[in-house]
Amino acid sequence: MGPLSGIKIIELAGIGPGPYCGMMLSDMGAEVIRVNRTGGALPGVSGANIKDVLARGRRTIAVDLKRPEGTEVVLRLCEKADALFEGFRPGVTERMGLGPDHCMARNPKLVYGRMTGWGQTGPLHKAAGHDINYISLSGALHAIGRAGDRPLPPLNLVGDFGGGGMLLAFGIACALVEAQRSGKGQVVDAAMVDGSASLMAMFFGRLTDERFSGEHGTNLLDSGAHFYDAYETKDGKYISIGAIEPQFYAELLQKAGLDPVYFADQMNRAKWPKYKEDMIRLFKTKTRDEWCAIMEGSDICFAPVLSMGEAPGHPHNQARGTFITLDGITQPAPAPRFSRTVPEVSEGTHTSGQDTVSVLTDGGFSDAEIAALQKAGVVAVK
Repeated sequence: MGPLSGIKIIELAGIGPGPYCGMMLSDMGAEVIRVNRTGGALPGVSGANIKDVLARGRRTIAVDLKRPEGTEVVLRLCEKADALFEGFRPGVTERMGLGPDHCMARNPKLVYGRMTGWGQTGPLHKAAGHDINYISLSGALHAIGRAGDRPLPPLNLVGDFGGGGMLLAFGIACALVEAQRSGKGQVVDAAMVDGSASLMAMFFGRLTDERFSGEHGTNLLDSGAHFYDAYETKDGKYISIGAIEPQFYAELLQKAGLDPVYFADQMNRAKWPKYKEDMIRLFKTKTRDEWCAIMEGSDICFAPVLSMGEAPGHPHNQARGTFITLDGITQPAPAPRFSRTVPEVSEGTHTSGQDTVSVLTDGGFSDAEIAALQKAGVVAVK
């Protein structure tokens, strides 16, 4: 079930992008063992009624990692694992006795994934930070926003999840492939500043184009163009237009009832502000549903701007099964898709320590050892 079936990975549970990496690997069929701290809630989850979708589909063990006996539990699990990953600040796992040298001494073929904001080296590597800071340093945040306004933080998608968790999962998968050939593990250093810079590759290429200003809100894809933007409709909702190519632009003009002569100078940037004012007025004359009836499914490159509550109900998303329901929560299905090794998520989020006994048993611990560890408070069983 899934292309990574048969791969065993240990996750030292952290917040945000780390669990997202674990979710991606688990969604693809890997057996991911989530190591939580004893006596605490799942990291990153606050509020009794909040369930951590990012922790879905994997068994959970609770271990006191401040004690050497707890460290030894994880090291023994490493002996039978293909990979381990962590998302702590540099030096934390070394102080815990779970750094790359410690773990790979037990299993030389182990892939050790590390994710931080600034990376394991560099002048800032010990500093605190968040997504907004990492994408600031990479040039990504400066490029996002409307003209004349402040840079607009794109949630924490670009640094934490795209440049962090997703690239860590990719790095681990790459290292696992290489380890099968070489028989040797290695460390994967995934830094969100590096990853968000990588996501900006196309736009760094655009700097060689004299038409690219480098200032947000004035270019082709950042809301500068009248034919690539989101527009408010009569009912206060929004639609998106992405009619870049000439044939798509022509269809936009035709279906919107716009004068093809007046709007003919599509790529004349001097006319973009006036064209946009005209289109703002036009799209407010009909509701979102009315514009959908006119444009959806055409080659305009059109879609309604749906809320998270609306998106799962759209016919296209329903037909593709883009969303699933687990633990009573509607959430994204595994992606991407495979023709033969089809990924599935059969279960939701486990409580911390729910699987301690089964994980340790599979790891070669005897019943007596598990009972002793539990009695000593080294591990917790829920």
